[in-house]
Amino acid sequence: MAKDKKKRKELRRKLLHKYRLVILNENTFEEKISFKLNRLNVFVTGTLFIIVLIGLTTLIIAFTPLREYIPGYSSTRLKRQATELTYKTDSLVTVLDYTNRYLDNIRLVLSGDIENNVVNRDSLFEKFKLDPSTIDLTPIREDLLLREEVELEDKYNLFERNIENVETLLFSPISGTISQKFDARIKHYAIDIVAPKQTPVKSIANGTVVFAEWTSQTGYVIIIEHQDDLTSVYKHNGSLSKSQGDLVRAGEVIAEVGNTGELTTGPHLHLELWKNGKPVDPLNYIDFK
Repeated sequence: MAKDKKKRKELRRKLLHKYRLVILNENTFEEKISFKLNRLNVFVTGTLFIIVLIGLTTLIIAFTPLREYIPGYSSTRLKRQATELTYKTDSLVTVLDYTNRYLDNIRLVLSGDIENNVVNRDSLFEKFKLDPSTIDLTPIREDLLLREEVELEDKYNLFERNIENVETLLFSPISGTISQKFDARIKHYAIDIVAPKQTPVKSIANGTVVFAEWTSQTGYVIIIEHQDDLTSVYKHNGSLSKSQGDLVRAGEVIAEVGNTGELTTGPHLHLELWKNGKPVDPLNYIDFK
């Protein structure tokens, strides 16, 4: 016990024993600065200095651009830019894929080629078919009341409703004689209308011009994209009145009848209609009478 007490006194004496730190002029030995120190003061001062140094280093790393020079520590701004560029890249890939498919459709329209992919729709829905014998078809009370109400309304309806599915009629591009009709068997996906040269060719509906150029086989060609995935194509024109990107209205003049291109035998309009990427008979949509 006395030995431990003696050790503590010795330790306290060493910590509190005062020393003098003197700075002298080496040539004249003149005293310039002197400090009274003890080991405890040196220890406390050094500890505080280390804590302050660590705090300043942490602040510099956390709140200044110097942290970017630390190996393995990336900039938050660079991370945000990389994320934004990734999103933009994905969007551009999607747009590029859509544009490529759109250009493929335009190529099919210009060349008149079409893939004959026959799909059996019934086979696609075969697994979703239900056995009627397993279903209770007995009408519920609410269904019976609704049927009675509808029958009563139909009984005293003064207007006759046309329930037939009639194709939408479009504006006639020109007046003339149809020399050749639509025939998918010989890959003639259009109708040819004979008319005098320089006869105005009009748009069949409102839309946007997506192609207006010269081709060697079909001469001056103009393609207009309409609503409901409908595209109209006008070939062998003598000249074009619209350019790509122009907006046109139904009945607006877009070209004039001509005899241009290698695949023409006289002044006429070669009119094609494409619905959902497939050629359709223009006579089902346009009344030329």
